[in-house]
Amino acid sequence: MPELPEVETVMNGLRPSMEGGVISQAHVRRPDLRWPFPDNMAERLTGARVMKLRRRSKYILADLDTGETLLVHLGMSGRMTVSGDPLGQFAHEHPSQEKHDHVVFDMESGARITFNDPRRFGAMDLLPTDTAEAHKLLQVLGPEPLGNDFHDSHLIAAFKNKKSPVKSALLDQRIVAGLGNIYVCEALFRAGISPMCVSKEISVDDISQLVVVIREVLRDAIAAGGSSLKDFRQANGELGYFQHTFDVYGREGQPCKRESCVGNVQRVVQSGRSSFYCDQCQR
Repeated sequence: MPELPEVETVMNGLRPSMEGGVISQAHVRRPDLRWPFPDNMAERLTGARVMKLRRRSKYILADLDTGETLLVHLGMSGRMTVSGDPLGQFAHEHPSQEKHDHVVFDMESGARITFNDPRRFGAMDLLPTDTAEAHKLLQVLGPEPLGNDFHDSHLIAAFKNKKSPVKSALLDQRIVAGLGNIYVCEALFRAGISPMCVSKEISVDDISQLVVVIREVLRDAIAAGGSSLKDFRQANGELGYFQHTFDVYGREGQPCKRESCVGNVQRVVQSGRSSFYCDQCQR
């Protein structure tokens, strides 16, 4: 599933064609994805101007001049791609319609944004912009890891008395929004913390360092266009590149990349997910 860097990358790729533009025609080609589309979604989107694109956790939010906000979740295999952009951001013309092109936005500028989702685990919803943060999917989210509300004091308080492994704690969207399996593994490696370490036993100094490396990992991943492991594509259809620089994720049995370390990358299953870590330099 796309994590924060992938969603940020897609949003940034959509901005030149969507932000400030008018949806001349919205096409909704099925009644649902993970859940039913809102009533009359195509009609409510057609003619609307996209005032702003923003991200909250793993959701893309498009604020419209109609007073509604379009919420988009890519799910496991969803992707949003742009074609026919008159600004020259994307070279390819409109492709032929594919089987899993479920929602299409034709922009007044001539650009087309296509939401393709073979597994149909993605989702879209329309919600009032002025109460968007009260939506059931958004109201439970913790602070953004790249925002000002994510800092040492927040994570220290969140980990206090928490008996779960740090890997599980960081995947809890109520503690920090947008982190997923890949980037938690990578951040814990950079911080030298084992994914099995009990959250409340981590020192204040280590938590402070963890805040720093979480930000570093996410920024590095965004700069690389995210990670493409299976289905993820950027808005221009290209792959992300961060997977080529993974320190531990997916590298089970391979030598640790840290200079002078003689350890190997191990894999352990935690809450049904694979955690990758060095057996020597992560304690």
